[in-house]
Amino acid sequence: MSLTFGLAVMNDFPPGTVAADRIAMLREQVRAARASGISSIWVLQHYLGNMPTLQPVALLAALAQDAGEMRLGTNMFILPLRHPVEVAEEFSTLDHISGGRAIAGFGMGYRENEFDSFGIAMGDRVGRYEESIEVIRRLWSGEPTTFHGDHFRIESQSISLEPVQRGGPPIWVGAGPHKTGAHRAARLGDAWIVPPHVPPERLGVLHGHYLAERERLGRGAGSGLVVRRELVLDEDRDRARAIGIEARGALTRKYAAFNAPQGGDYRHLRTDRAAAEVADASYLFTDPAGAVTALKELEAQGVTYVVLRAQWYELRQEQVLKTLDLFRREVLPAFR
Repeated sequence: MSLTFGLAVMNDFPPGTVAADRIAMLREQVRAARASGISSIWVLQHYLGNMPTLQPVALLAALAQDAGEMRLGTNMFILPLRHPVEVAEEFSTLDHISGGRAIAGFGMGYRENEFDSFGIAMGDRVGRYEESIEVIRRLWSGEPTTFHGDHFRIESQSISLEPVQRGGPPIWVGAGPHKTGAHRAARLGDAWIVPPHVPPERLGVLHGHYLAERERLGRGAGSGLVVRRELVLDEDRDRARAIGIEARGALTRKYAAFNAPQGGDYRHLRTDRAAAEVADASYLFTDPAGAVTALKELEAQGVTYVVLRAQWYELRQEQVLKTLDLFRREVLPAFR
């Protein structure tokens, strides 16, 4: 099966940006991605950060008409900070607005200021996350739900709005690039979304952990391994690298103001040099031929879905549209 591609659009902006001024640009990017043969649109979530951030579900609903037949997903929705009843209803609403094309990408979150401000202990993340997924799946079944957990309690309640997709939107788990994360994704999710900084040689090991755990649980292969990759394309490979490292590096420095996620290798958050090394090892800041080679290597490792991000911080709209055009003309045909 050929690779399937998604596009993560930028919904966190440089300080001082009026997010309302970016909506038309986001719509243009979605339409360009649609024309480029990309099959899904993704947005992230953070609260109380150092960059103005449009919240994901409302934004995806606003982009649904531009997306047409494309799927709409969160990468990632911070599940432990919300009540599962609210989340189930919210994503069911998105599923109706999108005509049954929602994907629920759920992550655990990692920023201490978010958890402190919500009054939720970081130590409760895993428990709340796992209970929430169970409650959400039960509610999406349409059957009356009774659940008594350590964090949530529901007595014989049914969701008011059953999703369009039978059983609800697929749940894609965001988990750290380590064995524990692989096992959590295998147990709870329909697919595993792996962070963009994981090098190709590490992916094979992680995929092995994921598949072995799914087999042990009798869950089959699921939707497979979903890998995120940063993408800048230019006819000149060195110029693409310079553009990508400058723009992604600016974003990395803003993210580094917060505590790093627990587990995994997040050294790109520590120094500019480490960020450049990670970019060279894992990101696609290259010419179209280089992108084809790197993506073919991922495909050979069993990756089934790649979510690309082509804009960070102050990278201009013109460069994003150029990347999408080169992707459509010179990269995508290699996977059809």
